[in-house]
Amino acid sequence: MAPIVTVSAPNEKQIATYPREYALFRQLDHTHKGKIPLQEATEYVKKYGSSSVGLKAGDVPFEELAKALHKQGSKDGQGNTLAYAARDSGGHLSPFAFDRRELRDDDVRIQITHCGICHSDLHQIKNEWHGSNYPMVPGHEIIGIITAVGPKVKNFKVGDRAGVGCLVDSCQECEQCTKTKEEQFCAKAVQTYNMKNFDGTPTYGGYSTQYVLTERFALHIPENLEMKSTAPLLCAGITTYSPLMHYGLNKPGMKIGVIGLGGLGHMAVKIAKAMGVEVTVFSTSEKKRAEALKTLKADHFVVSKDEEQMKKVADTLDGMIDTVSAKHPLANYLSTLKVGGVVVMLGVPDEPMDLPQGNIIMRRLRIGGSPIGGIKETQEMLNFCSKHNITCEVEEIGIDYVNKAMERLLKNDVHYRFVIDVQGSLIQ
Repeated sequence: MAPIVTVSAPNEKQIATYPREYALFRQLDHTHKGKIPLQEATEYVKKYGSSSVGLKAGDVPFEELAKALHKQGSKDGQGNTLAYAARDSGGHLSPFAFDRRELRDDDVRIQITHCGICHSDLHQIKNEWHGSNYPMVPGHEIIGIITAVGPKVKNFKVGDRAGVGCLVDSCQECEQCTKTKEEQFCAKAVQTYNMKNFDGTPTYGGYSTQYVLTERFALHIPENLEMKSTAPLLCAGITTYSPLMHYGLNKPGMKIGVIGLGGLGHMAVKIAKAMGVEVTVFSTSEKKRAEALKTLKADHFVVSKDEEQMKKVADTLDGMIDTVSAKHPLANYLSTLKVGGVVVMLGVPDEPMDLPQGNIIMRRLRIGGSPIGGIKETQEMLNFCSKHNITCEVEEIGIDYVNKAMERLLKNDVHYRFVIDVQGSLIQ
């Protein structure tokens, strides 16, 4: 039998003193009994802590493991949270410290382990949507470990894996909040960053060491999903799952198209295939054929610039998920839809799209849109992904690489989502 380190259960004070180290311990403690393979613990210490501290098999007090996992952090600024923020529309991100609020009765505190980089983060830090507030801490694909809960919290406990998506609060009074459970349509919904909380304080996102929010907007992260590759599900995952469900494109045997094979597109393929749908990927690049067919298991691949390939799939699809965020010739894709088919827009181009009204009218086509989903549906998506073992294809980076990552994102040079290793590179 491989050597085992048996770590004593930490108390509340120790978790408060070593929140990062507790989150690392929780990721090592798969059995929830404190029993960790010595080799795995040693590898974590080398990667995240002090390589000079050695561990031995046997009983180990939590504080001893915490000290081994501890690493000297940054002293930038004052506050209980360290982050990277943009100060102006130039979009350059640099260290920024601030205070997260004290726990309220129904709040949970999440020690962030990973945070995905969404293309909307790039738009926001550069004020391309003309509503940016600075300083801005981006990030709404947040994964971590709960290190504290308020006295009235019922659905989470310390040690749980938890996530935060694009929303952190809403009015809890309107029809969308109380009946349909689609808080994303609440007129007073509070987004994870670049907005104001109801108390007037700014929301700062997940390029940071911790997040505090009401438990109503926290999400349970299934144990079988890898932390870093699950983070993007909280935006890219729900953004593609929700329209498939809402527009009825989730029925086995249906035929759908996916335009674009980036962060959103590859998730649309994975989720649709798990639903039993026949998927055709449309891309302007022949280079993505092998990836689409062999790796993502799409059924068909079409180069949209090739007229002959497009003719072969005319009038064959029940629906289409359009993930492209740049202006593109929509008419070419509408010809692939059956009568009554629907194309769902997920991307937000910088300029309006041209609509071929004649084709739309004469073939009774529908054009729809879809943002994210509500909290209930997002949890359903996570459970679905857990059942089918679906995660995002990611490139993990340190926080000091984030500006370079934004430059690459602008060129679509990522496969398929950047994820920040917060616990390994943003240390307070």
